[in-house]
Parts: sequence; structure tokens; C-alpha cells
Amino acid sequence: MLPMAKGFKHQAFIFLAVIFLLISQSEQLQSSQTHTLLRLQLLLNYPDILSSWNSSVNFCNAEPTPQVTIVCYEESITQLHVIGNKGTPSLPRSFSMDSFVTTLVKLPDLRVLTLVSLGLWGPLPGKIARLSSLEILNMTSNLLYGTIPHEFSSITGLQTLILDENMFSGQLPDWLGSFPVLTVLSLRKNLFNGSLPDSFSMLENLRVLAVSHNHIQGELPDLTSLTNLQELDLEDNAFGPPFPRLGNKLVRLVLGNNRFRSGIPPELRSFYQLQWLDLSFNRFVGPFPLSLLSLPSITYLNIADNKLTGMLFENTSCNTALEFVDLSSNLLTGHLPSCLSDSKDTVFLYGLNCLTTGKENQHPLTFCQNEALAVGILPQHKTSKLSKVSLAFGITGGIIGGIVVLGLIFVFVRRLNANKTINKPTTRLITEKASIAYTSKLISDARYISQTVKLGALGLPTYRTFSLEDLEDATNNFDTTAFMGEGSQGQMYRGRLRDGTFVAIRCLKIKKSHSTQSFMHHVEMISKLRYRHLASALGHCFECYLDDSSVSRIFLIFEYVPNGTLRSWITEGHAERSLTWPQRISTAIGIAKGIQFLHTGIVPGVYSNNLKITDVLMDQNLVAKISSYNLPLLAESAGKVGQRTALHKDQSNSSRVNYEDKADVYDFGVILLEMIMGRPTNSRNEVQILKNQLQAVVATDDETRRRRVAGRFPEQFSQRLSFPTCTPPSRLPLVITFRIWQAQEEHSVWDDREDEDRRNI
Repeated sequence: MLPMAKGFKHQAFIFLAVIFLLISQSEQLQSSQTHTLLRLQLLLNYPDILSSWNSSVNFCNAEPTPQVTIVCYEESITQLHVIGNKGTPSLPRSFSMDSFVTTLVKLPDLRVLTLVSLGLWGPLPGKIARLSSLEILNMTSNLLYGTIPHEFSSITGLQTLILDENMFSGQLPDWLGSFPVLTVLSLRKNLFNGSLPDSFSMLENLRVLAVSHNHIQGELPDLTSLTNLQELDLEDNAFGPPFPRLGNKLVRLVLGNNRFRSGIPPELRSFYQLQWLDLSFNRFVGPFPLSLLSLPSITYLNIADNKLTGMLFENTSCNTALEFVDLSSNLLTGHLPSCLSDSKDTVFLYGLNCLTTGKENQHPLTFCQNEALAVGILPQHKTSKLSKVSLAFGITGGIIGGIVVLGLIFVFVRRLNANKTINKPTTRLITEKASIAYTSKLISDARYISQTVKLGALGLPTYRTFSLEDLEDATNNFDTTAFMGEGSQGQMYRGRLRDGTFVAIRCLKIKKSHSTQSFMHHVEMISKLRYRHLASALGHCFECYLDDSSVSRIFLIFEYVPNGTLRSWITEGHAERSLTWPQRISTAIGIAKGIQFLHTGIVPGVYSNNLKITDVLMDQNLVAKISSYNLPLLAESAGKVGQRTALHKDQSNSSRVNYEDKADVYDFGVILLEMIMGRPTNSRNEVQILKNQLQAVVATDDETRRRRVAGRFPEQFSQRLSFPTCTPPSRLPLVITFRIWQAQEEHSVWDDREDEDRRNI
């Protein structure tokens, strides 16, 4: 025994020594990184925002501020954010950018580095590439100069590079197009020159490309392959002359103050997500596309100081969301569109054209006609008298012919617009408002509409159209942390809108080519699915292809129900959050009302919903909401119809509805079984067995047997309530719940008086 004891003591000593060594190494690591941070504080000349740093600070647990944030993972710094005040002067002459970066790379696990407005100056050393794990680098508003070091190209995981408001110069290197996962490249307000490299067309994941306020020139490479590009900012350079070739997913396009001299391509009218368009201070020529005013998402449009021609009409249609429109200093004629001139919410500038209005300074009509004829055809060589006379006759004839052509065009366009006003179907995204009123046909056809239905779904925002930017902002660009799951009805994401509202977003990929009009009848029905016991629809978003404007994806936005599924509130083993019997009865009634609304609250009704207990969610007030129901749009998007509907498509309409009605009732009965028994059912045979057991229990007077079947709940469920003496207290919850099932099987309904009776019980 003694040798064994000695051996045990020896092993224990080794174990303690190893633990001590590990602790010591951890402390050394933490001490090393603390020393690095304090060294950075010294090199930054002890700025006020770092005044609290000292050797006793636990940096990994320090409270973040808007200026300074440090994030650690396993005692290693992974994020460092230091943001000074705008306009901070440069650091002293003794500052060395090389020494600063040499110290910085001693934090090898950095993934996010933000050094903004700190007065950093000097060329950026290539050794910064030793931060090989870097994903986001932001060094905005400093005094860095020189070229971007080639060593950067080795940071293959770089996702965001922001070097705005520095003094970088030289040509943009080709290797900037080699980052496989780069999503944001922002180089605003520097001194770059040369042309934009062709390699930029290979940045397939790029969402933001911003190189405004530089000295870059020439034709842009073909960017149509950048299918994820949402923002392109080229303002104040020398790009041109042709209009850039772009994908149609853009949300913000800024080409102002460049050297573009082409016409505006017709493809721009298919940019359904475009919100901000700035073409000002160029030399764009040709007709101004009136369709730009009615783009579905447009809020800002600026075409000032170009040579755009065309005639405006009073009845021109506009997007009601427009906030700013500047058409000034062009060659436009005609009348002011009433949708702009009469709007109190839109800033509308239109001076220095040839419009028939006296409110802003306008040229005479002949000015715009002469300028339009002269664009691009001013002769530069000497001519003979005969040629001058011929030229004069030619110009005069051209003016007269132009006036005649413009007159014919005016008449033709007026008639065309009049026909469109009467017959044109809606081709852009529309905002449907869920109606709380019901037609007489609906009331006569519906077997039951409760007072709640007539009042509508109170407390919900108006049904509306969302932009893709809204949804990406709500889900952090559909980040994996927002992903809730995927099934036959598409992918589900959890999002938070800008007003703080949480939503559930269902993403559907469309397998066949359809226009937006083909889905509008579905959207109209979805907009009416707003009810207290449904996870109600809040809006939709269409994403369209560039080539034919057909719908590629549909996003349906529903209210988010936060309290989990009904199963999690009634299954055995969840005593900490279980529903009492009265709550279960209320929940069962809520589910039944939800089914009743799907069947009769709208016309046509929604049947064959394949209901499961996991499709019933509980909100913050423990109100039951059915979250998954049969939308024809979901089946159509998958190129098929619902399973039960397909099996019985040859039946008459009445028999089909009768079957699907009973199918939902059966599913409701299965949900009731699980609510009573407290455990899931896994097969149809088990459902039948449990149903028979339940019927026997309801009919028996054996208290022990009843408790053996329905008494498997936590102790709180055995509480006695004040019931009429004719019914045993332990039996009444079973009786009432079973009666709900029976009532549904007999297709009976409740009126408000019966609901009041249940509340009194």
C-alpha cells in the first residue's frame, strides 16, 4: 500500500505542476497582449480616449464604448476598435508608422481592426499582412500616403477593406480583384489615378464598391458578373464616356461629376431595387427615360447638368416614395408632371430647361431644339460659301422637321399614356393594405365570422412591400445567426426591422419564370391573412432577374412569435414552463378559431394545412398562433401542388373542400390528444389508440384511471377549480377539451355567447 500511496502522490504532484504551468502560460499570454496594448497607447501619444488604459486593466472584460472596444476569444484579442475625433491632427514627427505596425502585429489573432481618426501618418508598411487572420480593416480619416502594399494580397480571408479619407496614390493594383470573399471595398477621398482594373469584375461577392473623389479615369470594366453588387459610388472622377455595364441588383448608383457622354441605357428601367440614382454633372445625351421616375424603389433621382432631351407630361406617373428629384439644366420640354409639382413631400428642381412653367427660370423652346441638334455635330474645319449655305438650309430644315417630329411624338405619346392610364396593368411592386372590412359576398359565403374577425387583426402594422435592402439590414445580410431552418416551404430567417420590430422572413426560390403580375393574386390573398390566432403576414418582397424581369425569389414577411412551439409548453419534463388546464383550454379554442378563420374568414378558404403541434407558436401573452398554413404560392413556387390537393384533384369542388376541411379537423384532433396526454404521437395507429383511451377515460368515473392517463403533468395541473357540483373537478378539463374536438368533427361553431360561457367557467 505504501508504494501505491507514494505513486499517487507523485502523479498528483505532476498533475498540479502541469496545471500551474498552463495557468502561468495563460497569464504570460495575457500579460504579453496587455504590454502590446500599452505600447500602442504610447505610440499614439496617449490620446484622451485611451486614458483609462494601464497595466491593471483586464482588457478582455473592459466595458466597450463608442470610441474603444476590445473583443477577446480564449484570452486572445480578436477585435480592436479605436475611433478618435473627426479632424484629429497628425501625430508628432517622432511617430513611426513602421514601429506602430510592428507592435500591432503582436496581436496575431486579430480579425477586426478599426483605427479611425487617430492622426496616423506615413506609408502603410507591408508587414501589416502578418495579421493573416484579418477579415475587416478600417483605417478611415488618417494621413496615410503612398501605395497600398502588395503584401495585402496574402490576406485571403479579407472581407472588408475601408481606407477612406487618406492620401493614398498611384494606380489601383490588379491584385485587389483577387480577394475571394471581399464584400466591401471603399477607397473614397484619396489620390488614386489610372483606370479601374479589369480584375474587379472577378469580385463575385462584392456588395459595395466606392472609389469616389479620386482621379481615376477611363471606361469601366464589365461589372455585370458582380451579381451581389448593391452600391457603386464613382462620384467625382473622370470615368467615361460609355455608361457602365452593371447588374440589376443595385440599390445605390452614383455616377455624378464624371465624363459620361452616352445615352441612358434602357436596361436601367429593370433596376427594381434601385433607390438612389445620381447621374448629375456629366454629358449624358439622348432622351430622358420617364420610367426612371416610377422605378419601384426609387427615392432619389438627380440628372442635373446633362444634355438629356425629351418631353414631360402632366400625367407622367411617379413613385410616391420619391423624396428628391433634380431635372435642372437639361434640354427637356413639355409640362411639369403633376405627381412631382403637386407633391409636398418631394423636393423637385427643374430650372434651366424649356418647360412651360414660369415658376423657375426656363429657356425658350428654340434653345433646347437648337442645342439638341448641335450636340456632337459642331464642325471644326473651314467650309466654302456654298457649303455654308447648304448647311444653313440643312439646319433650318432640320429645325422645322424636328418641330414637326416633336409634334407628332407629343400627340402619339399623349394617346399612348392615355391608353396606359386606362388599361396598363401594374408591373411594379405595389403596397397592399390589409383590409379590415369584408364584402357582402364573404359574409354570406362564410359559415362563421367571429366578432374578432370583423374587427381585424388589431395591433399589426399595415401590410406593405419591403425592399431587399430592408430585409438584408434586418438579417445582417442573411447571416447564419439569423437562419431559423429550412423545409419544403423555403428558408426561414429571423430579422429585426429598423423600427425594432422582430419578423420571420420566409425565402422562396421560384423554379419557373413568372412575372410579378402572375403572383399578385397570391399576394392579395396573403395580405388578408391577418388574425389573432395566425402568425399574420406583414408584407412581401420580389427579387427579379435582370434579363427578363421575371421573379427569381419571393420573400414573405410574417410577425415573429417569440415564445416557442406549443409542444414545448405541454410536453412532459418541462415543468418550469407548462400550461395550466385553463390555459390549455384557451389555447385549444384559439387553434380552433385559427382553423375556422382559414376555412371561412377569407374567400376562397385555405384548406389542407397539414397542421402539426410544432406549427402552433405561443406569443408573449401565451396566445396560440398557427405559423404554418397552406399557401398556394408556396406550392406554385416549388412547381407542384399540395399533396392532399393533388390526391383529390379529380373530386368536385364541394367534395374536395369537405375532405380538406375534415383533414384539418383530424390534424386538430391529433394536436388535442398531445395537449391532453402530454406526449407526442408518432403514428396514425398510436393516434387511434390514444383516442380510444381518451374516450374511455372521459366516460369512466374511476378517479384513479383518469389521473393515470391525464395526471402526468406537474403538480400545478392538479389544482382544483370552482366548478359546478354536477361535474367532478378532475374530469371537467378533459370533458371540455374533448367537446372541442367533437364540435369540430361535427362542423359546429361557437358564437360569442358560448365563448363568454367558457370564460365564466
